[in-house]
Amino acid sequence: MYGLAMAKGMLVTLKNFAKKPFTVQYPEERVKQHPRFRGEEFVWYEERCTGCASCAKFCPLGIIKIVTSPSETAPLQGDKYRLEVFDIDISRCMFCGLCVEACPYDALFMGSGFEQSAYSRKGRVIDIDQLRQAEKLPSTYFRPQLESASYKPQEGQPLDWVDVGRESWRWHEREKAGMRLQPSDASPEAISIGSPDEGRGVVEPVNEEIEEAGTVSAEETT
Repeated sequence: MYGLAMAKGMLVTLKNFAKKPFTVQYPEERVKQHPRFRGEEFVWYEERCTGCASCAKFCPLGIIKIVTSPSETAPLQGDKYRLEVFDIDISRCMFCGLCVEACPYDALFMGSGFEQSAYSRKGRVIDIDQLRQAEKLPSTYFRPQLESASYKPQEGQPLDWVDVGRESWRWHEREKAGMRLQPSDASPEAISIGSPDEGRGVVEPVNEEIEEAGTVSAEETT
């Protein structure tokens, strides 16, 4: 049996030996990169950014730092923000893309690069000047307007803030965070639950008795 097992193992080796190798000799050879690749070089369009800091608020690791001040350029319209600091600590980023998803103005995009390795974590902060001067090759991750235009950042065609456009986001008028909103015939005392894959959500009335039983007055807690 030992000899038979050896023969089977050698047979597997011979089969793989005859196959074409699937490894590439980087950097001489490169694998094809997907347009939705979430790379290191974030693409930021200052013309679209309002300094709302939504990206910093939704970052699960807290690596984005934004400091703003009144611009004093439009006091009659409520004024605007002047961006003084926009730092991204790339050494702790896990490239989840939540900051891009949270941006309401499509001002922040994932990048398409991956060749920014370093020997130390120190100094791995992308500041506002680097974001301004970086080449604008945005990833199509969470940007349907770029995907519909078949944009490929790997082809090296930079996009201006006007060219990237904005998504209309009409898809979430009826669906939001896994919830399908019901038509106007649903009573205001009903909760709509259901997955986006289902044709209709399930409407369940709010159980007021459960809510009343779950409330505890301040006198009972003392």
